[in-house]
Amino acid sequence: MELLREMIVTDGKVYDNNVLKVDSFLNHQIDASLMMKMAESFYEYFGKEKITKILTIEASGIAPAILVAHFFKVPMVFAKKSKPATLKNNDIYTAEVHSYTKNVTNTIVVSEKFINKEDNVLIIDDFLANGQATLGLMEIVEKAGANTVGVGILVEKSFQNGRKLLEQKNVNICSLCRIGSLENNEVKFNVADDEIKKG
Repeated sequence: MELLREMIVTDGKVYDNNVLKVDSFLNHQIDASLMMKMAESFYEYFGKEKITKILTIEASGIAPAILVAHFFKVPMVFAKKSKPATLKNNDIYTAEVHSYTKNVTNTIVVSEKFINKEDNVLIIDDFLANGQATLGLMEIVEKAGANTVGVGILVEKSFQNGRKLLEQKNVNICSLCRIGSLENNEVKFNVADDEIKKG
């Protein structure tokens, strides 16, 4: 998605350890117009699927996920990073998720009443790096007996192993922007994506 790429180049900041900061428009302060266009892109890509739920993880995935849910006219569910006191242990699905940027492991939680075996689930998240958040969400879908139809990612760090891990699960992945390298604190996009656009 060209607009997203342009904003990453102009407003994104690259830090050591392959960290890309996009909090001025994506995951702290949010450019609503950009977010709406990205949600529409996911709808165009997955629109023929019979999706019944949009699933994400708090907090950065909520903004894109709720807009995608708007286009599909289905509910959006987000996994919580801690169990609320109002949920009992036997009423929830859980998975362990390690955060690369924060270096912490959370037990994510979804109430069992919000995903069931009839659901076709589209997972939406802001970043794909090592794939742990998405794999955790897929684990919850599997525990519910539901089906993961696909995964929509705003920004993929293609030089990390997340996509490879997801491809091993035979899931359909749509990444709106794929970054090939952050070496020397410089954003370089996937050459393959540029070739596809030109070809």
